[in-house]
Amino acid sequence: MAEVATFATSDQLLVVIDPVARRTDGESVRIAKDVLSAGAATKVCMPEGPEEFARVLARRGSRRPVLVGDDRALMRTVSLLHRQRELAGCALSMVPVGGALSLAGALGVPTGAVAAARAVLDGVVRRMDLLVDDSDGVVLGALRIPSLPSPAVPSPAGTGHASWLRTCQSLVRTLVPARPPREPLTREPRFGPARLRVEVDGVTLVDLDQPVETVSVRPGASGLAEVEVRPVSVGAEASPLYTRGRSVTVSGADFRYRADAVVAGPVRTRTWVVREGAWGLTLPSVG
Repeated sequence: MAEVATFATSDQLLVVIDPVARRTDGESVRIAKDVLSAGAATKVCMPEGPEEFARVLARRGSRRPVLVGDDRALMRTVSLLHRQRELAGCALSMVPVGGALSLAGALGVPTGAVAAARAVLDGVVRRMDLLVDDSDGVVLGALRIPSLPSPAVPSPAGTGHASWLRTCQSLVRTLVPARPPREPLTREPRFGPARLRVEVDGVTLVDLDQPVETVSVRPGASGLAEVEVRPVSVGAEASPLYTRGRSVTVSGADFRYRADAVVAGPVRTRTWVVREGAWGLTLPSVG
């Protein structure tokens, strides 16, 4: 990851505010707009959906794009610029706002609105490696196979709705005769061992005869991906396998994978290749 540029306050900014950020934390959005507008010439856009978001980004001209949104918005922006083959010449900035900000934080972006907006104005662009798969998908932070189920999301109606629902359920139970308990028709999905072949730069790290618990891949440094495979323990605990390489191919029975915050698949084979310094992100200057 290398520093390649700094910015002057005379830069013109295209501030793109993701609709999820506006709904989730309007106050942080307002703060970000105020700080950015006070430090540079800004044009603010508030697209309502993915298609309008893509059009705004494509028509940015010479303005430097600043995303106000969460991890998913960041992934969507990088994916769009990648498909437009404009990542190399674009310096992306971000003010994280929303519920999912772990990826932005892991990449080094301040998660507070004021600190992040100041980094947009005074920070430096650092080029980062990117994982690109054979379907033109991208991975910024981490890839995991198999994917884990997403945590349950509370009812958006709030606790009042839940209390009312429990009251109705209790009333129904008092009116309907009790029945013997039955085995539930559906169960939570179980993620057992997977049989996968993992090849790194053409060399087999683990084959189909060795069940694995997880495979994780992340962009490392200097154009190499860091690969970790955790075999299933039989008796004594099996040690994880580590290696690095430029190309990672996973194949086997249908499997799903989590690329950053998005679950993809099922697929039977997928190859990821490291693109060194493929994208630039504005981060606080050090020192």
